Amino acid sequence: MAAPRMSTDDEIDALDRVCQRLAGFEDDVSLEWLDGYMTALLSGPRRIARDEWLPRLAQGVFARAYGDPEDAAPALAAIDARYDVLAQQLDPDQILDDPDVLRLAPLMIELTDEDKQRLVAEGHVQEDQLHLLEQTGEVWAIGFIEATRDFPDDWPPQDTETEDGQLFDECLTRIVSLTMEPEELKEVFEDLYDGEELNRDELVNEALYAAQDLRLYWLDHAPKPAPRRVEALPGRNDLCPCGSGKKFKKCHGAQMQ
Repeated sequence: MAAPRMSTDDEIDALDRVCQRLAGFEDDVSLEWLDGYMTALLSGPRRIARDEWLPRLAQGVFARAYGDPEDAAPALAAIDARYDVLAQQLDPDQILDDPDVLRLAPLMIELTDEDKQRLVAEGHVQEDQLHLLEQTGEVWAIGFIEATRDFPDDWPPQDTETEDGQLFDECLTRIVSLTMEPEELKEVFEDLYDGEELNRDELVNEALYAAQDLRLYWLDHAPKPAPRRVEALPGRNDLCPCGSGKKFKKCHGAQMQ
């Protein structure tokens, strides 16, 4: 099994510059948030083209930040590069070869205990506010969830009365758990892990495996497209609906013969 491609440092730096610019127009956008957002797009039932999802991203923030097409071109290239890497990491054929291998390598910012104490020492955060600092993977998970909300037709609710529906619900719970407070996590530990408490690294791994599991889930459970409504054709001797005054058989109906 081929190892998944990883983004290079230059690619990550280029994408980070794009995110910093977007953040000037929409505070929620960050490198980690965008990575989670794109991961959800690629964990769904189809690969959504960039021209379809980018206008929805953070309420159209890209168009606000990049009005000049020449200015936008390198930013789009940076986004496409990361999107292609994530698509390879979430290649279902590769995941199926060995579902126990974690192929997904997210762009997550991790604050160590030393980082947190430095923020306190520098006066950026009060000691009693440390619990408010984002946990590893929290922003990534928020971005993931936002994408599912932006494309509800691709992420319809599943029947949790079925075994497959329960699997789907558990996968989403494992991702959402990265945003939960300790009291909420206790319920997750009881429901999904028989009361065993997971540390943060273990929760992150569970969420990443969940994204891979969702990619496989949609192979067999992709939403069915809505049936097309085809209007009944007029009779051959009826007036053509185009308003020409001619009978249908002498007008548009003749083109169908």
